[in-house]
Order: sequence, then C-alpha cells, then structure tokens
Amino acid sequence: MSEDWMNYGTTPDRPPTPLDADSWAAAVGMYNRRYTFVAVGPRTREDWLPDVASIMRGETADPRSWRTIDPEEGAEEREDDPAYPFLTPPVDEAGSTEWRGRLKEIPRSSVVRLLVMLATLYLDVSRDPRLPERLAEMEEHARVILSRCPDRAQFFTNTSGGGAARDFYQRISSCSPLSQYPWDLGLLWVSDEEVGLIWSFDPR
Repeated sequence: MSEDWMNYGTTPDRPPTPLDADSWAAAVGMYNRRYTFVAVGPRTREDWLPDVASIMRGETADPRSWRTIDPEEGAEEREDDPAYPFLTPPVDEAGSTEWRGRLKEIPRSSVVRLLVMLATLYLDVSRDPRLPERLAEMEEHARVILSRCPDRAQFFTNTSGGGAARDFYQRISSCSPLSQYPWDLGLLWVSDEEVGLIWSFDPR
C-alpha cells in the first residue's frame, strides 16, 4: 500500500456529526473488527485510578447508558479475574505509581489519529490495505468519540511511539502493556465527570 496518504493531515473539516447515542454507537462500531474494549464510567474521585480499575472489572455502567464493547464478556477467564485481560492498577502507592508510569499524556490534537490507529489491522496503519478508502469515515467516527470529551479532559496512551509529534499514523514500535498480552495500545481519557477506555489488544 502506498504510504503517500499518511503524509497529509486529517480529512478536511465537515459539519460535525451531533453526539448522541446513535452516533456514539456507530463511531465505536469501527472497533468491531478488532479485539477492542470500549467503556466509559463515572469519575468518582480525584485519584481516578480506582475508577479505571472499576471499568476494567465491569463494575460500572456508562453514565449515559450508551454502547460499550467487551469482547471477553462471559469468557471463562472472567470467573477468576473479572478484569481479564487487563492488569488493573495496584492499590498500593508504589504499584499504582509504576502502573501510572506506563501512561504518556498526549495532546487533544493527537487523539483522532490514535483512535483511527486503534481500529486498524495489526494496530499499524501501514499494514491495513482497507484504510485509505475508509479513512474519511473512520476519522469522522474518531471526531464523534473525541466530542464526548470536554476541553479540559486529559488524554493518555501507553506508547511514546509515533514520532516526536505523536503522529499515530506513523509506525508504533513500542508500548508498555496494560494487559496480559505483550502488545496492546489504547486511549484513556479523564474528565471532571467521566473516565473512558478504548483499548485494543494483539494477543500474538
């Protein structure tokens, strides 16, 4: 696949899709073809790590009752580990500090490309032959997801790859796994009211 298209910016602006339950469901639907977890929960405290753990264990519901995606729902592994395949943040200070250290904060301007990358085959845009023809649609879905996050939201991922500009259309060469798999990439966002996870796994 020619990589020329990756050198351009995101697709031109168009009237934004209104954010509602239907547009959210359609947007997160771009992860249907991947092994991806999508869930949002309430933020209940200043230190949001316990809220992240609650989402991973399926203990919270989406505050807006919108669509979630949990590919391991009902799996046998969940009987012993409700958070499977995630490694939840430890409760002790040293452990939680180490877990938090796996995350890198990224600017809002990088989030659309990260969300698109998380929906690609192999978590690598250069290896997804269907991406050029689907790029405009996927970027629009990503903008819908991003519109749920208020201006003051913080965004985190578990890789420093994508180059100095955090361009997630460039090859990602490393990550700090937050799961039982050696390779996973995702977006964690935190606002005053919500905590959200979109996390894609590659269990190779």
